[in-house]
Amino acid sequence: MKQYSVVIADDHPLAREGIRSVLEGDESFIIVGEAADGQEAFELCSELQPDLLLLDIHMPRLNGLEAVRKIRGAYPQIHVVMLTVSDDVKDLFTAIQFGAQGYLLKNMEPDDWIEYLHALLGDDTEVSREIASRLLYRFRTGNMSDEPDPNSLTPREREILSWVATGETNKQIAHRLVIAENTVKNHIKNLLEKLHLDNRVQLAAYAVRHGLTAE
Repeated sequence: MKQYSVVIADDHPLAREGIRSVLEGDESFIIVGEAADGQEAFELCSELQPDLLLLDIHMPRLNGLEAVRKIRGAYPQIHVVMLTVSDDVKDLFTAIQFGAQGYLLKNMEPDDWIEYLHALLGDDTEVSREIASRLLYRFRTGNMSDEPDPNSLTPREREILSWVATGETNKQIAHRLVIAENTVKNHIKNLLEKLHLDNRVQLAAYAVRHGLTAE
């Protein structure tokens, strides 16, 4: 079983305790550190090099949005997932722009947390459509004026992008389209380069904003 080292960053001790209790229910996650603000989170990431950072948005000294930009700039291999009680689209959009790979509401069910984090850290893990829709509806607004035109995509790229937006894995997309899984991976790599994006979450967000989701 693959295990992932995790740092939790939240300025509320009770929130950190709750997050810890959720993750400790799954042997895949090992909590290696806790931070009470963004600056401490950055320092722990420098020291511990965790696989995953769960980062609250609203914190003292260095807030989560500033911290994710600093951490992802220095340590791009660390997966960063933002945590908040708010579904503010602006916060979500900014966090993704700054390099966060995901975004979880604190009031989501613990099982949804675990399923989503496994999906994020292991590309072959299925993400339920329900979780994908909870996350992606928050991308429905945002400035699209500086984004690459979706008309620059090939029909096949648009088709694959539409299924990425539903939370389907590469294996599932390959099965749907009757093509090799490696072909799907290559298309996604090309999509990321063509659209100047960094990860699947950003691809899905782009698809939702431009109305390219699968029926």
